[in-house]
Amino acid sequence: MKDSLKNTLSQIDIKQFQHDLISWFIEEQRDLPWRKDADPYKVWVSEIMLQQTKVDTVIPYFDRFLKKFPTIESFAAADDEAVLKIWEGLGYYSRVRNLHSAVKEVVGNYGGVVPDTQEEISKLKGVGPYTAGAVLSIAYGKPEPAVDGNVMRVLSRIMLIREDIAKASTRKVFEAAVRELIDHEHPSFFNQALMELGALICTPTSPACLLCPVRDHCLAFEDGVQSELPIKSRKKKTRHVDLIATVLKNNKEEFLIRKRPNKGLLAGLWEFPNVERNIHFEQSKAALQAYLIQDLQLETKLENGAFVRVDHVFTHLTWTIDAFAGELNPNIEIGQEYKLVTKDALEEYAFPVSHQKIWQAYKKQFA
Repeated sequence: MKDSLKNTLSQIDIKQFQHDLISWFIEEQRDLPWRKDADPYKVWVSEIMLQQTKVDTVIPYFDRFLKKFPTIESFAAADDEAVLKIWEGLGYYSRVRNLHSAVKEVVGNYGGVVPDTQEEISKLKGVGPYTAGAVLSIAYGKPEPAVDGNVMRVLSRIMLIREDIAKASTRKVFEAAVRELIDHEHPSFFNQALMELGALICTPTSPACLLCPVRDHCLAFEDGVQSELPIKSRKKKTRHVDLIATVLKNNKEEFLIRKRPNKGLLAGLWEFPNVERNIHFEQSKAALQAYLIQDLQLETKLENGAFVRVDHVFTHLTWTIDAFAGELNPNIEIGQEYKLVTKDALEEYAFPVSHQKIWQAYKKQFA
């Protein structure tokens, strides 16, 4: 691959490519809140939020996050519930848990200063090659590659790279390419420009080649194969799960919620009691009552029909949840992972999006 990369680079006027790309970025870049300054903490937070999440979705979360935790020290001092609550609805919660752990380490071991070397920053929890490269280049002006899906797509077309970008090993190919192409005087603008180009012009389908500032350098455009790239193998088949859930209230106007395990999907978030639909029960209500009695030893009175159906999509998993309203015996004993909370208190806990939707539907119908 080294010889192939060397041969490809020989076909590109690197200095002109850098100039054309960065000039376009300076003129056309979007006005985004994390571009206001190059504070390493803010850059780090934004890059973690932007992983697998659209820019428009991230903007309000970023603004709220920085308002609540304006300094790295304030975030390090936050408790786990506050951290999950500020992230509520953004998804992929392991991102914020890892960020919180890493920030506490920065405050404890580095005096609150985000490390500025590849070796040190890569030791932090949740900081992979992309995040390390983004923080080092954008915040510290170091010529390190920051290769994400956007960058791999852009460079696969510009450099006619036909490696499968779904394979983890392929990232090394693109990192090597960026190291050769990156502008050492303006590494921050260079890396951000590649990302911006992928977001605005060199999109996954129907790339806007006629508007591209580096079209003259693009080998795929020259050969007319830009729509064939990047090469990406198919994702794993999505698994579907049907669930039944219940919003249970006692005569004190308290609601039963439970905390998910500290590891696994949606770890540490709160939810309403729920169970996977039992194939031995034709009706959801019967399956839910059996679960509540047999597994939780709860005496309840459920409404006849579900008050809402919620669909939710994860990366390799989809949920359909039928939610029932019910009344709870006031004298029950509940396990350690459960809580009885008032309506106002409930809204201080962090819930997955699917259970937020259940709660909103419940309030609309029963409040």
